[in-house]
Amino acid sequence: MAVTLKAVPIEKPEDVNLILGQAHFIKTVEDLHEALVTAVPGIKFGLAFCEASGPCLVRWSGTDEELVALARTNALAIGAGHSFIILLRDCFPINVLPVLRQVPEVCAIYCATANRAEVILAETEGGRGILGVVDGAVPTGIEQAVDIAERKSLLRRFGYKL
Repeated sequence: MAVTLKAVPIEKPEDVNLILGQAHFIKTVEDLHEALVTAVPGIKFGLAFCEASGPCLVRWSGTDEELVALARTNALAIGAGHSFIILLRDCFPINVLPVLRQVPEVCAIYCATANRAEVILAETEGGRGILGVVDGAVPTGIEQAVDIAERKSLLRRFGYKL
């Protein structure tokens, strides 16, 4: 059986975070939606889920029309069975990852980032699977004292550290 490798870039605005994962059941869309709106009231998101059997549709939901449209487009381009993508605006993945991990049908989270990202896929006659994600750029060096101070300052400006 032949295997073809593909890299599919995630299309999104710079101010949008993404979460890419794997689940296993058609009710994933509704359960992810409920988890997100419960975790962050007023959250702006779009999500899409690639159904891997039956009609094999891209199922979708969300609270922001632009993000829903982008999630559908990206999910269709990725096309890996039972994968899902969530696009977030004005919210960080750290605010929702704990509740997403508690959704019973979520099997894996591959990536949570605001960076430019590419999904690495393997395609066979049977379909597509996610091998991994390229998330951002290659490191340019080792963190120095000034970089440590900047990192700590950023975390405090965001309110994640006191």
